[in-house]
Amino acid sequence: MSKRETYESRTEKLLLPIVEKFGVEIYDVEYVKEGSDWYLRAYIDKPGGVNINDCENVSRALSDEMDREDFIEDAYILEVSSPGLGRTLKKDKHLEKSIGEEVEIRTYKPIDKQKEFQGILKAFDAQSITIAIEEEEKVFARTDIALIRLALNF
Repeated sequence: MSKRETYESRTEKLLLPIVEKFGVEIYDVEYVKEGSDWYLRAYIDKPGGVNINDCENVSRALSDEMDREDFIEDAYILEVSSPGLGRTLKKDKHLEKSIGEEVEIRTYKPIDKQKEFQGILKAFDAQSITIAIEEEEKVFARTDIALIRLALNF
């Protein structure tokens, strides 16, 4: 397990009792470097969406736990937020909740001369993701997908 994966996993374990206490759920945890700064991001959600108070309560409690455990060697910035409207669907649990929703898929290489697709998420398994584009179903190998997220339609 990489350092990043270890930090994310340990943070998620610390976060579990905190989100239960405040009535929210963990959407995702990521530890990433942007420029010269490291960020530890916890994305939380609940039916109807989270508000600033939810984020603040979870952030304060998580910050205290992170200070107590002190397992991350680098200096980092802690952020707690909603995954947003155009949320990335990284895990199977994200895909499961999004069946029937409109999604955007970006591929690493062009497929039929394009790299961006939009349609209704129909199905997924360990190897593939299926979306309906108009009347046609299109199956993508997961290894070909660079990004899948909920579509933003205004």
